Amino acid sequence: MRVSVLALLLGLAPLCAFANEARLPQLKLDPTRTTISGISSGAYMAQQLHLAYSDHVAGAAFLAGGPWHCAQGSLSIALAQCMAPTADKGPDVDVLAAAAKDAAAAGQIAPLRGLVGDRVLVLHGKGDLTVAQSLSTASVALYRKIAPEAKLSEDLTRSFSHTFPTLDAGSACEVSAAPYIGRCGFDAAAEIFASLLGKPPRPADVAHGKLLRFDQRGYQGEGDAFLAGEGYVYVPDACARGERCGLHIALHGCQQNADTLGEKFVRDTGYNRWADIYSVVVLYPQTRASLAPLNPKGCWDWWGYSGVTYDTRDGVQMRAVAAMAAALGAPLR
Repeated sequence: MRVSVLALLLGLAPLCAFANEARLPQLKLDPTRTTISGISSGAYMAQQLHLAYSDHVAGAAFLAGGPWHCAQGSLSIALAQCMAPTADKGPDVDVLAAAAKDAAAAGQIAPLRGLVGDRVLVLHGKGDLTVAQSLSTASVALYRKIAPEAKLSEDLTRSFSHTFPTLDAGSACEVSAAPYIGRCGFDAAAEIFASLLGKPPRPADVAHGKLLRFDQRGYQGEGDAFLAGEGYVYVPDACARGERCGLHIALHGCQQNADTLGEKFVRDTGYNRWADIYSVVVLYPQTRASLAPLNPKGCWDWWGYSGVTYDTRDGVQMRAVAAMAAALGAPLR
């Protein structure tokens, strides 16, 4: 989406330059430094990507999301068990763990040994009334069953709502409303990078690299992946100059895609300034809303609207994101 004249007048334009690119730039990336994170539906999708491609992903962070295969391909199960379930109707983690083992054995996701040593952060606010904290707890339980040797960390004690916490950007922290980015005095992007990539070498100030728009249609392959026409990628100056960099894939939640929010998610969440510090390229794939199949809020597919293989390596959205990562220089498969 283009920056509006009003945004420019109000000083809301991005801190970094924008450019249009038909294709993603091919960069010198370190394939051992690929990580993923997401919020809400993006957290579900991030976990799907992690399990599908754990042989090429070093770590993942999930903010306000639930465990892999929670919906089991059913919207009714998604709504009943995977958002705000009652105490006795949440997902059965033993069933999900068995499904993950079966999927890995069938080659539908990566072998579970790929999770050994991976860094995993599960983050959830106590004030979240949209996705119950029990879903994040279920994610923790699933990893403990299928990946006991993963480096798992939890942050479940903060009081923010269903929002992406920042130091000073977005709406009030206790409000769960667009843009679902909250002024919480807590830098979630900083915690995500520190958990997945280690202690930062220095503090971050503002983003100095370039935020590029690119045509996502060339990465969707066969079938409709229900992605927007354009996606975003942030390239730190060092990475543009040819320095060997990592890749982080950051996934928005429902109603946070560019069609809905413009550039708010890709510039206000704080990923970009930390990407400069860690020498990490940030890929921001974008979904689109649809009525058929029913996905009016532009959520990532974590219940099966794009097809029965949605949470495996054969899922159309999974393959599209993998193709984008490969184009940048970090193949996932």
